[in-house]
Amino acid sequence: MTFKEKLILAIDFDGTIVEDAYPNIGKPQIFAFETLKRLQDDGHRLILWTYRDGKKLEEAVAFCKENGIEFYAVNKSFPEEQFSKERSPKIHADFFIDDRNIGGFIGWGKVYQMITNEIPNIEKPKSKKRFFGLFR
Repeated sequence: MTFKEKLILAIDFDGTIVEDAYPNIGKPQIFAFETLKRLQDDGHRLILWTYRDGKKLEEAVAFCKENGIEFYAVNKSFPEEQFSKERSPKIHADFFIDDRNIGGFIGWGKVYQMITNEIPNIEKPKSKKRFFGLFR
């Protein structure tokens, strides 16, 4: 499956972009921000779709911005959208990327590969651990 058109991707925060440490912000998942930047550079619209609200939501949005990601919209389909009781709060997206999927979160490398049909060429962050001896 290859997607040549630009997609709308609704992306969860806790357990997906970062490790689940709610109400705190966990460590970034491996390749999360690198993949999100690449998807954004490819022209896909990224929507932050999270349970967080109020101050906790503001913290998550700021954390993503500090890591180079500004979302097209947050918890809604369009930046200017306003919800009312007459309208469903469900957003429109082509895909929802979430750790609560059946089977759990598949990892950012697999997400990118499924969307683009390419194997991502993202460098693994350098480990600060040193190994001693003949084997790693």
